[in-house]
Amino acid sequence: MRVVAAMSGGVDSAVAASRMIESGHDVVGVHLALAKNAKTLREGARGCCTIEDAGDARRVADRLGIPFYVWDMATPFARDVVEDFVAEYEAGRTPNPCLRCNEKIKFAALLDKALALGFDAVATGHYAQIVDGPAGRQLHRAVDPAKDQSYVLGVLDQEQLARAFFPLGDTTKPDIRAEAAERGFAVAKKPDSHDICFISDGDTRGWLTQRLGEREGEIVDEGSGEVVGEHRGSYGFTVGQRRGLGLERSSLDGSPRYVTRVEAESNRVFIGTADLLGADEIEADHVRWCGPAASGRHPLGAQIRAHGEEIPAVAEVIDPSDAEGGEPLLLVRLSSAVRGAAPGQSIVLYDGTRVVGSGTIRRAGRAARVAS
Repeated sequence: MRVVAAMSGGVDSAVAASRMIESGHDVVGVHLALAKNAKTLREGARGCCTIEDAGDARRVADRLGIPFYVWDMATPFARDVVEDFVAEYEAGRTPNPCLRCNEKIKFAALLDKALALGFDAVATGHYAQIVDGPAGRQLHRAVDPAKDQSYVLGVLDQEQLARAFFPLGDTTKPDIRAEAAERGFAVAKKPDSHDICFISDGDTRGWLTQRLGEREGEIVDEGSGEVVGEHRGSYGFTVGQRRGLGLERSSLDGSPRYVTRVEAESNRVFIGTADLLGADEIEADHVRWCGPAASGRHPLGAQIRAHGEEIPAVAEVIDPSDAEGGEPLLLVRLSSAVRGAAPGQSIVLYDGTRVVGSGTIRRAGRAARVAS
């Protein structure tokens, strides 16, 4: 196959490209330029897509003896990932930009361009596994639970999986670094990037404030209904947040308080005690299936964070004709309550190690109980 190896400049994508070559594929390395004004250097392990990263990727490609190109994806990245991120926080939701990037950029814009140029597939350094099943290709967890990235790939559909390779899914991260060193890659010890790649200093609230401006509003105690503080923008808060509330604990009986909901329309942030956070029923839209579309009810595992716990659940697919907007919805009932399930986050469903699909949380709360 003719394969585009997405090369970020890190150790994972370097080893992924080398493994694709060893598997007999005709490989071309491509670095995605996602920033309109790329910085010269990374700030430690924060940020990515800098000129330094592009140079690291090029050096690996030269060592492998493969063609290397930089493809400018800054405009679709800004539109589909960065602007979406801002709009979601402004609306009081908590987005996951990594899922959106995988959905809109790496396996849409990148894959579409690769196919248009005559390539057959895209390979990345994600830690996940693809297994050929009777109904087509399946997405599974990686063998290294500490690095498993199947959650952020849960937005891929079967057609995209048919054109994807994840060569690292059967290997642990320490072994990948050892392999990179054996191959003589200078990036073997390069730190992994973390946090949000386009917020290099890690200050999400400050970054949002620069774009949305300060908007003073009230912090309201969920239990009493009293105004207990002020904030400078409800977009700077997310459900489950405990730190950075700017409150005197002495004024709230000394007990920890958490954000229980964000009301963007009124610019109010509600807080409460930990017992108000638990949610065991989640409703999700923007449903994506990693294989044939499901229907009815299914006992599955559910995960709401990239490295969160998988919780046994029953997922019910609500038919489009019965759903608001004519799109299918997911109703997921968890066997135990989970803290901090926020609108805008993704819920990913698993059947064993297999990723079934995903949805974007639009409501999370306690299921209604019938009195006996």
